[in-house]
Amino acid sequence: MRKTLSIICVVAAVGGVVAGCGSSSKSSASTAAGVVLAPGGGATSAAATPTPASTTTTTSSSTSSSSVKLPAAFKTEPTIKSPGGTPPKKLVVKNLITGTGPALTSPSNTITIAYVGALYTNSKVFDSSWKDVPSTHTISQAASGFVPGFEQGLLGMKVGGRRELIIPPSLAYKNKKQGSIPANSTLIFIVDLHAIS
Repeated sequence: MRKTLSIICVVAAVGGVVAGCGSSSKSSASTAAGVVLAPGGGATSAAATPTPASTTTTTSSSTSSSSVKLPAAFKTEPTIKSPGGTPPKKLVVKNLITGTGPALTSPSNTITIAYVGALYTNSKVFDSSWKDVPSTHTISQAASGFVPGFEQGLLGMKVGGRRELIIPPSLAYKNKKQGSIPANSTLIFIVDLHAIS
């Protein structure tokens, strides 16, 4: 029997920020509910250029996403490099790898992910799940404590995908300092979606 490392995150006291869930358009140049989908050129880069063609790992979920082959890039923690310049005022979403499995359609779905988060100003990592990858969460902000931009930015993502989110302060911690995250910080996350259940 395969063993999987997982952390069940039911309630996390990370933020206390409450906001409604927005929807995002799939058009690469459109905006909706404060979301900007980045064009193919994108704003930041991962450590290695992911190649969806080389897939070797399968998810351990018992749902329909269990047969989705995951990219080899999922074995290596991505490196976040801030694009610099003036931080965006709206949520920027960029698929670094487009998944081939089912899409995340509701924040109440349970997902298995690996993620790393860094500050836009200097690319300094403030959070990473890679110590215990993959980890299991509900992205519903009320249940997980994730910032609103994290929840909004993952909706529509497909299993097997790697997505970059640039989250402005208005969808993060606003004018409140949060641990090593200064007030009014723009955040960058790179998220790998392993499974949806």
